[in-house]
Amino acid sequence: MAALVWTRCGTNTLKTFFTQTFLTNTLKTFIAAAKGSRISTTRPFSWATSGRTASLLTSGGAAILVGVPTFSSLVYGSYKKVQRSAVVLALEKDEVLEQADYLYSCAETEKLYQLLQQYKDSDNAEFLWRLARASRDMSVLPEVDADRKKQLMYEAYQYATTSLERDDSCYAAHKWYAICLSDVGEYEGVKVKIGNSYTIREHLERALTLNPKDATSFHILGYWCFVFAELPWYQRKVAAVLFSSPPTSTYQEALQFFLRAEEVEPNFYSKNMLMLGKTYLALKEPHQAQLWLTKARDYPAHTLEDKEVHKEAVDLLKTFR
Repeated sequence: MAALVWTRCGTNTLKTFFTQTFLTNTLKTFIAAAKGSRISTTRPFSWATSGRTASLLTSGGAAILVGVPTFSSLVYGSYKKVQRSAVVLALEKDEVLEQADYLYSCAETEKLYQLLQQYKDSDNAEFLWRLARASRDMSVLPEVDADRKKQLMYEAYQYATTSLERDDSCYAAHKWYAICLSDVGEYEGVKVKIGNSYTIREHLERALTLNPKDATSFHILGYWCFVFAELPWYQRKVAAVLFSSPPTSTYQEALQFFLRAEEVEPNFYSKNMLMLGKTYLALKEPHQAQLWLTKARDYPAHTLEDKEVHKEAVDLLKTFR
């Protein structure tokens, strides 16, 4: 009985040891090897990718197997079981995220949503912010009725909130939290919507602190500035009654964010081109406005939003004749 207990305890303890000691350092190696990558022999485990074999006993981490001959086969068997499980999970996560990003790039909104719904209970922020994005994209499809739209908006907000709770250092979690908070504000009334504006800007700025190369965060900040710059006087009065210092901005500030987005990633988004055109119009710079509106008009219309942007750009360009 004692021997049995020791065997079970020893197995569990050693499995935990090997999981903690080797898992973090070797997952990338396993993933790359499974994909046929060339791995440096200076890594914790040396893979011969052509034969899919691992030289365990020559690595420093595996030397303990030689030092404990009594348990070597037991530990090795336990380790291999943990190793196989970890590699499968890591590969699955990697592949699912790749597939999700591919579907997003192809505007396959419904397929993407169905794929990510399988991971709605995940603790991984990378799954959750993508699910927030997919839920939001589903909500703006033309065939979605008003009740379903609202449900999806709040669902997206919940996923974005959970994503942020899981990983505060994930820039995309901050970005999609800001976007989804803005969306649900449409259902919460003017006071809540304006109050949320401060939080929205804070999270967008945090996203850019974490990733200063994210063009969409620059674009959204530009849009935030544009909205408050063009706020009619009577809405400013309402905002001033509700808040001692309501959010304010200028077209010039909006312009800087839109231009920064183009600098980071040129021609990345039809709406950014449209907003540059509209901002230059507001600043009374018709030549620059016409330039960007023409770019927006000529942008390939892959999505419903691209088509809406095209139509608005065409209508605005007619005013130059």
